[in-house]
Amino acid sequence: MHPADEIRGTKSTKLADKKIVLGVTGSIAAVECVRLSRELIRHGAHILPVMTPSATKIIHPDALEFATGIKPIIELTGKTEHVLFCGNVKNPADLLLISPCTSNTFAKIAHGIDDTAVTTFASTAIGSKIPVVIVPAMHISMYNNKIAQKNIEICKKIGINVISPRMIGSKAKIADIIEITENVIRIIGKKDLAKKKILIIGGATAEPVDDIRIFTNKSSGKTAIALAVAAYERNAEVELWLANTKKPAPHFISVKPFDTINDLEKLVKKHDLSKYNTIINCAAISDYKPKKTPGKIPSNQKDLTLRLSPTPKIIQQIRKKAPKTKIIAFKVEETKETIKKKSIDLLKNNKLDFVIGNTIKGFESDSNEIWIIDKLGKTKKIEDKKTKLADTILSLIK
Repeated sequence: MHPADEIRGTKSTKLADKKIVLGVTGSIAAVECVRLSRELIRHGAHILPVMTPSATKIIHPDALEFATGIKPIIELTGKTEHVLFCGNVKNPADLLLISPCTSNTFAKIAHGIDDTAVTTFASTAIGSKIPVVIVPAMHISMYNNKIAQKNIEICKKIGINVISPRMIGSKAKIADIIEITENVIRIIGKKDLAKKKILIIGGATAEPVDDIRIFTNKSSGKTAIALAVAAYERNAEVELWLANTKKPAPHFISVKPFDTINDLEKLVKKHDLSKYNTIINCAAISDYKPKKTPGKIPSNQKDLTLRLSPTPKIIQQIRKKAPKTKIIAFKVEETKETIKKKSIDLLKNNKLDFVIGNTIKGFESDSNEIWIIDKLGKTKKIEDKKTKLADTILSLIK
C-alpha cells in the first residue's frame, strides 16, 4: 500500500472517489503542493499531479509522486493524458486545480495558449466543461498589474473559479491550504444546500459589569463555526453572527461580530431575517445582565453585590421577524434528565422547528453529545466531533 492510501479519507469522505488533477507551476509556492495534496487525500480524493518544467526547478517530481502515489505528468505523450483525464471521455477528472498558478500561466490560459502540460490540461478541461480552480501566486506588484487583473477577469467570465490571495501588509500571500480545500469541497462535493440562505448565530455574549469586567457565559463558538463551514462546503449562502470566540472563523466565511445582547438585538432589528431559509441559533446568550458601574469597581472591597436584570429573549424576536423561516435553537442543561423537557418547552413556546439539546460538558471540547428534538417531541441522540455533528444538524434543513 502506498503512503497516500494509508491517509486517504482519514479526515472525512467529502471528496471520496473524486479525481482531481493538480497542476503545479513555477512559483515558489509550489513547495506547498505536497501538503495540499495530502490534505485533499485526507478528505478522500485521488490526485493526479501535472507539472510545468519550471515547477520541477522548485520542487522535485519525486516529492509529488510520494505525496500522491502517482508519477507527475511533465510532458504529454502519445497517451494524450490531457484528453484521457480532462477530455470528453467516459470517466474524466472531477476537477482541475492549478495551485500555485503564476502570472505567466494565468495569461496563457486566458488567451488559449498551450505550451506546457498544465496549460494544455486547462484548455481541454475548459472545453469539456470540467470545473477549473486557479490559485494565483505572484508578487503583489505583478498581481496588481492591470494586464494580470484583466487576465484574471477573463478567466472568471468563462467560469473558472479563482481563489484570491490573502493581502497581508504589502504582500499577496497564496490562499492557505484550508481555504483551497474548503473551496474544492464546495465546488465538487455534495451541493444539497445550494441556493439556501442560512444564518448562524454563535459565541457568547459579554455584558459589562464596569469599564473593565464582564459578565459572560462559557462558549468556544466551535459549533457555530463548524456549522458555518459545513454549510459553506455544501454550497449554501451562509452568514455567521459571532461573539467573543477564542478562535476566529475562517476568513472565507461572511462574519458579523457582536459583543453584547444589545449588539445582537440591533443586528436582529437591522436585518431582514425573512430572507433566510434557515436560522440556527447556538449562541450562549446571557439570561441576566448586570447594571453597569461607570469606571472601575474598586478591587479592595470585602463584599460586592451585583444587581442583575433579565435579558430580552432573542429567539422570540427572531421568530417574530421571520415567521416562515425554519429556526433551529440550542438548549443547554446541566443534566441529561432535564434536557428533553426543557427543550420541548423552548420549542413549543417559540414555535421552533428543532431544538438541539446538550449538556455543559460539551463546552470548550471538540466533541459533543446532542439530542435532536422535533415538533412532535421525537428525539435522536448523537455523540461525535462537532465538525461531524454540524453536518448532521444541517441535514435537518432539507
